[in-house]
Amino acid sequence: MRKDAFFQPVSALEMPRFAGMPSFMRLPHLTMESQEINRVDMGLVGVPWDAGTTNRPGPRHGPRQLRDLSTMIRALNPVTGINPFELVNCADLGDVGPNPIDLQDSLDRITAFYAELKQRRITPMTAGGDHLVSLPVLRGLAADQPLAMIHFDSHTDLFDSYFGGFKYTHGTPFRRAIEEGLLDPKHVVQIGIRGTAYNYDDIEWGESQGVRIIRIEELFDRGITAVMDEARTIVGDRPTYCSFDIDFVDPTYAPGTGTPEIGGPNAFQAQQVIRALRGVDLVGADLVEVSPPFDPSGGTAWLGVSLMFELMCVLAEAIDRRR
Repeated sequence: MRKDAFFQPVSALEMPRFAGMPSFMRLPHLTMESQEINRVDMGLVGVPWDAGTTNRPGPRHGPRQLRDLSTMIRALNPVTGINPFELVNCADLGDVGPNPIDLQDSLDRITAFYAELKQRRITPMTAGGDHLVSLPVLRGLAADQPLAMIHFDSHTDLFDSYFGGFKYTHGTPFRRAIEEGLLDPKHVVQIGIRGTAYNYDDIEWGESQGVRIIRIEELFDRGITAVMDEARTIVGDRPTYCSFDIDFVDPTYAPGTGTPEIGGPNAFQAQQVIRALRGVDLVGADLVEVSPPFDPSGGTAWLGVSLMFELMCVLAEAIDRRR
């Protein structure tokens, strides 16, 4: 356990939650040029970009609302006993500025930002943005070796193309990542898949590559403990990325997302699957597809940032183990 006063969240006992400049978890905000940047172990990053959205846009506004709602987060996880801010130095590293009219330029910008984080040995916790943001994040983190992945979602995001052959949407990032050698498909598990479909192309392609796809019915039939035991076995001791789409959660609890699917887990079950990641060698994580226009009340963002905190807890333990 260690505690660096500079990297501690502002306490609501000192500054009311509704006051002050909002940053993720009320942490210090640093740029890459900051003198303190090389002391950061975990960087919280916003990627306000949704150019991969094929129907209902809005996740570009997610990081801002997530930051605002994160002022409600306290430092200690009372269930796991983890205080991530005491285990590692955490900071808000701001947003990756996308090019809103050029998808390829945005992909390149995001990739370059995460490649620099990797060079600086900063483990990223990302707030999207639509799910296409995971592809350039992986390009930045996995350029030297493919990663394992545990993926929570209603959708596989293993489709090949949309609209006459366009390859880059929020439905294609993990197919591209496998094709580019960023993910090892034999060590990828996708959990919570459900919803109506055009066909089985994504499922068939993923399974042919070795991806383990766990539909929501199997998760509920077998239970979280058994499924997450299998997920940890699949990734083993390999460096692993975790991607969490908020539409994994039933839209009763998370209506503010672009592609909601009924029949999903509740908020507590979402916490449980993340807590079951303890022991995995996590090298990064994202929480994507929070879309404030579809839930202006902020309830979805509050759930999203609460799950980000759960991810921070397991990431902090992984960083501490690597030290």
